[in-house]
Amino acid sequence: MTVFDWVIWGGAALTIAGLLALIWCIVTVAKARRAGLDDAQLRARMRGVLAVNMGALAASMIGLMLVVIGIVLGK
Repeated sequence: MTVFDWVIWGGAALTIAGLLALIWCIVTVAKARRAGLDDAQLRARMRGVLAVNMGALAASMIGLMLVVIGIVLGK
């Protein structure tokens, strides 16, 4: 395996980790909405999920960039 193969697989793993974190965010917010919380409690719960959501999006984006860079430079 070349270094570019490692970049591709590392980027794919990072993308999958980001997608799993996004799924966790969706499930957590759905549970909070179904719990019937009042507005202040729902906002407090979503504030914590927002940070994870932004990190997950960033991780997915960086992972996809690594995959593209590995494919382009590997040829």
